[in-house]
Amino acid sequence: EDQILECQEFAIRRGWKIVNCYTDHAISGASLNRPGIQSLMRDAAERKFDIVLSEALDRLSRDQGDTANLHKQFLFYDIRIITLNENEVDIIQVGLRGTMNSIYLKDMKLKVKRGQRGRVEAGKVTAGLAYGYEVVKKFGSDGKPIAGEREINPEKAKIVKRIFEEYAQGKSPRAIAMDLNKDGIPSPTGKQWCSSTISSSQKRGLGIINCELYRGRIVWNRTTELREPGTNRRIPRINDESEHVVSDVEHLRIVSEELWDAAKKQ
Repeated sequence: EDQILECQEFAIRRGWKIVNCYTDHAISGASLNRPGIQSLMRDAAERKFDIVLSEALDRLSRDQGDTANLHKQFLFYDIRIITLNENEVDIIQVGLRGTMNSIYLKDMKLKVKRGQRGRVEAGKVTAGLAYGYEVVKKFGSDGKPIAGEREINPEKAKIVKRIFEEYAQGKSPRAIAMDLNKDGIPSPTGKQWCSSTISSSQKRGLGIINCELYRGRIVWNRTTELREPGTNRRIPRINDESEHVVSDVEHLRIVSEELWDAAKKQ
């Protein structure tokens, strides 16, 4: 809202007519797969405006290649890019700012990853809520919430044990899912169970029987997500086991080590 207000005041002082306001609230600028920027590009192609005004160039994109392509397309449409920080953007600023924004994005990823590793080593879950657990709301001495705390949900934990036991006895993921649906037990999404919910990818730790949290272990950094050039789709790459960070959280164990091993053997 502050960025919008400053841009509006900037435009009004220059007597410009504001045609539209394109926003992507709380969405990463690492990709152009955002509704606001896509709408902006469609309207640019229809020549609905002749200036794009933004607080800074990184509000359009933080990816160096995407920034350069946006600038190239706007030049073709005879549209100027003006920012509160850089004024009118030219090819030199696109190169310099694009490089700086890409470096910032890389540094930010490294800091996030470092913070996540610290949380894992402290026995905290970095993201997501595995089936069978509840989020614990705790606050530190500074009054800020402590993230990553979990506790076992007894009723759902029984379902987790049932799945492991049936799988260890030779029952297929499809048959387990069918029986859970037949018994009217809601899946983790609240809908129908399917075989991939039971077992999806052992290497990536996906699927209930592959989730090491059930044996009292947090395994972090299994994969690294890379963005595919051109599409910006997130593609997971499996990391070497030596890069995994493991933390024992015995208080979150739902299945015994014997049952875990039996399921893995099966």
